[in-house]
Amino acid sequence: MSNPVLNESTFDKMRQRHAGEPGWGVASGQPTGTWAPPMTDGPTTKYHPGVMTVSGAASASLVLFALLLISAAVGWIAVAEPEPNRLSFPPMAFVGAIVGFIAVIVTMFKPMLSHILGPVYAVGQGLFIGALSKMFDAMYSGIVLQAVGTTLAVFGVMLFLYRTRVLRVTDKFRRIVIGATLGVAVLYLVSFVTSLFGANVSFINSSSGIGILFSLFVAGLAAFNLALDFDFIEKGEQMALPQRMEWFAALGLLVTLVWLYLEVLRLLAKLRDR
Repeated sequence: MSNPVLNESTFDKMRQRHAGEPGWGVASGQPTGTWAPPMTDGPTTKYHPGVMTVSGAASASLVLFALLLISAAVGWIAVAEPEPNRLSFPPMAFVGAIVGFIAVIVTMFKPMLSHILGPVYAVGQGLFIGALSKMFDAMYSGIVLQAVGTTLAVFGVMLFLYRTRVLRVTDKFRRIVIGATLGVAVLYLVSFVTSLFGANVSFINSSSGIGILFSLFVAGLAAFNLALDFDFIEKGEQMALPQRMEWFAALGLLVTLVWLYLEVLRLLAKLRDR
């Protein structure tokens, strides 16, 4: 649910791996090894790689988002109705979710494979989201359109706040958001494990006041993670990370958007149940 892809440890790994190479530095201006401005003369080759840019990360994000939408449409259509008013969740959607999860885990350790694993995640997760959305829409008519609109609106607001520097990603802000995200992740994990034994953390799925407040908190936390994603992309350009890291950044952003959408969908469903 949270975004394990874009985090400070990625910067640390890339610094250690490429310390002393031309074109590498840190956003704060403190050197790690010998820093020099990125060389841009001559053609891009494997010996003279391109560097990450914000526009490049944006383009990669659009590609992954398009793949997600197409795959989601397939997942939506794949939901069968064996009997009137009874839907059957397609097995390939479960497979897609598992494949997407594995792709993200591998990318955490092999970020330079993001240009391959990013599309794999988008397609796999798209199948799952499309099928899940169809199930929700069957129970709550029109809820998917509301969730999509809300997610895009939140994305736009967070991007505006970040670009205008109304919202600044400081070290303290980053620690709080990451800490809270890890806390929610642990809570979800505990809830999943206890559900295997017939128990559950009731307020997570409850439409009670506490349940709705919890969903509001988690959705807000997902929104703040978008700010961390924007910051990662901006710093990646400043540090002149390798061009393939554009796909890594795009994947991280998509992971957060998917999480935000699912939390908004859950919140709207709870509100409908009241």
